[in-house]
Amino acid sequence: MAGMAPYLNEPPAVDEVSSFDLLLKHGHQDLVQAVAFNSYGDRCATGSVDGKIRVFNRHKDGIWRHCDNWSAHGGEILELQWLPPTIYPNLLASLGIEGRFKLWAEDPSAAPGRRFSNATRGSSQSNSRNTGPGVNPNSSFGSVGGDPTTSNLSSGGNKPQAAFETRNARSPYRSFSMKHVDDTRHTYLALVSADGGLTVYENETPEDLADYSLLDELSVIPPPGVSSGAGAGRSPSRGEETAFRVRFDPNAEVCYSALRAGVPGDALAVVVAAMDCVRIYRTRDVVQQAMGVATAGREFYLAAEIGAGVHRGLVRDVAWAPGNIRGFDIIATACQDGFVRVFRVETPLGGNQESEGRGWSWRRGGASTVAPVDEEVGSSSRRASTSAGASAEPTQALPKSGIRAGFDQLRTSSERRSGGNTAQSQVRHIVTEMARLDSHRTPVWRVGFDDDGQILGSVGDEGKLMCYRQTPGGSWAKSAELGMMKMRMAAA
Repeated sequence: MAGMAPYLNEPPAVDEVSSFDLLLKHGHQDLVQAVAFNSYGDRCATGSVDGKIRVFNRHKDGIWRHCDNWSAHGGEILELQWLPPTIYPNLLASLGIEGRFKLWAEDPSAAPGRRFSNATRGSSQSNSRNTGPGVNPNSSFGSVGGDPTTSNLSSGGNKPQAAFETRNARSPYRSFSMKHVDDTRHTYLALVSADGGLTVYENETPEDLADYSLLDELSVIPPPGVSSGAGAGRSPSRGEETAFRVRFDPNAEVCYSALRAGVPGDALAVVVAAMDCVRIYRTRDVVQQAMGVATAGREFYLAAEIGAGVHRGLVRDVAWAPGNIRGFDIIATACQDGFVRVFRVETPLGGNQESEGRGWSWRRGGASTVAPVDEEVGSSSRRASTSAGASAEPTQALPKSGIRAGFDQLRTSSERRSGGNTAQSQVRHIVTEMARLDSHRTPVWRVGFDDDGQILGSVGDEGKLMCYRQTPGGSWAKSAELGMMKMRMAAA
């Protein structure tokens, strides 16, 4: 048998597998409280209890190298988030325990170590807005243009200056979320304060980092002494431990089933965890009156609510899954009772429209409509029927345009925050609990999805990372477990 012919030249080089070095030596002198990666996964920002932020870049050799570090806040850093790399320059948002939200811009021309904290780049905007649930969104009080406390701060000394900064004078902010829409180049900022106030800002010009205008604000919990019904949440008492979290819908477009049900294509959606309740808000087109002049605008309305009877503890974190091409949205919560819960959010059509929209396989199989598995899960005003043969409810007509609906029925601020689905521009939402995972058996603190929404991760008090995948039956099951162990190396 003839042997193989030798190579005429040098044998082809085998592609080297790029190594991945773990970022273990972060350099912080205190406990790391917040970690955030950018969209590409090659930049990492860490925030510690002492208020310092460190940024690392992963190079082609797989090694993480230090890029910059600075003192961002006067205390513990609660959250960090990178904005999409489509925005120039690179932006990093942070929130401190003192309640200040700051937006940091990178200066690529600066030397490493001073890219985000370059105090000589010029002046920055520092806004101290007196915002809260009681402020009228149509008034100039609390907006960028009408706020008398807005001032330009010169970069004196070596103190790092943020490109944009804001705080709530009434109550400190406890969570934030940002979303950038590439098609419109609009950036949205949602902030929730310790008193349950949700404030949403909009930036229409990415070139001006401080040009944020007030979009809407409302309260996600009832005022003290006011009851909103069973399972509708409650206000924390003085000295009680609180938990608030807000997250935008990360998907670039609205789910197609929600579009068919009447949700506008440019609608925004946020999920808010307030104490032991979770609420989903969407925007609708309305007509707002200011100084006797009617103008078109947008406001948030309560689309769905997961009442207090579902979570038997404080909801520490909430996550919205990307990839809504599946026809429905998925939301996961991390609760103090040790459970990770996964919910399915649907927007069914009403009456004949619902039956006509289903395929032949659904009708042939005799499947039933999705019903909440718990009495407190679902819309706060309307419940889903338990089967296809249940008593038919009145046909829900598709909503009219936002301007037309606004002229037909102008609702007051208290009415739209009550959660009643009485306006034509509101769309019925149904929430179903898909899975209740207890792998941690300890209080759960963080939960999040991957970029495709196929893998769910959670971290509990025991310090382990649990990964879950969706089963063919639609539920979720544990697929991996990652833990850190300290080992002593024996001397040779």
